[in-house]
Amino acid sequence: MTAFDQTRAAHDAQDPFAYVLAARDHDTPEMVREALAAGRCSLAVQPVMLAGGGIGFYEGLIRITDSGGRLLPARVFHPLVEETALGRDIDAAALSLGFDLLRRNPGVRLSINVSARSLADSAWRKALSDSLAASPLAPERLILEITERSAMLLPEVVARFMAEMQPVGIAFALDDFGGGFTSFRHLRSFFFDLVKFDQSFTEAVADSPDNQALISALLAVAHQFDMFAVAPGVERAADADWLTGAGVDCLQGYHLGAPRTRL
Repeated sequence: MTAFDQTRAAHDAQDPFAYVLAARDHDTPEMVREALAAGRCSLAVQPVMLAGGGIGFYEGLIRITDSGGRLLPARVFHPLVEETALGRDIDAAALSLGFDLLRRNPGVRLSINVSARSLADSAWRKALSDSLAASPLAPERLILEITERSAMLLPEVVARFMAEMQPVGIAFALDDFGGGFTSFRHLRSFFFDLVKFDQSFTEAVADSPDNQALISALLAVAHQFDMFAVAPGVERAADADWLTGAGVDCLQGYHLGAPRTRL
């Protein structure tokens, strides 16, 4: 059933809440398309802190502004278009905005999220080649983040692209590490420089012996493969202290710094 059919069915059933949700899902692709066409895209940046102190790098988080002037985070729209051509367009916009930020801030290192599908997309690859030509020194300060789920869908594409980009200097991060998709045998064929643990393991970790055991095991795997380990979703001092003591290399979360629109 299409989103439009869901909208009509919900309306016919006189279910206002379901109607609103279905209408939102139906309208979201058009809203994203209009925002991209009008250039109403921006990056928010969140610091990723070194465990020993100081900023390791920033994560660039794509935002779009709708026709009403509301700034929308990716979680509002990205899941509804991720597997479509619009998902590739969003990745290309985020990449171009990331390179723009790196050009304006020579001392900054930045990570940008990308889907494995985009690595083989001609429009995204053009955005990358154009940005590399315009900013020959920026690649060494760029980190591309790929989720476990995305990387495991197209492992050959990811491994081939990483091998191609290694001489260029771009670094790679495996996001949502430990979420259940990675076959550890693939880690030997990938070239990830860092991993970000699945956030469900790091939230309130100081109070969870189970999560502590999982983080310790994943940390050992990461360090065995010479990858930095990043703990996202750190919201409390107690969790930051436990993760630092466990040997995590970097921390990210509202306890350490919220996303902001400017550096």
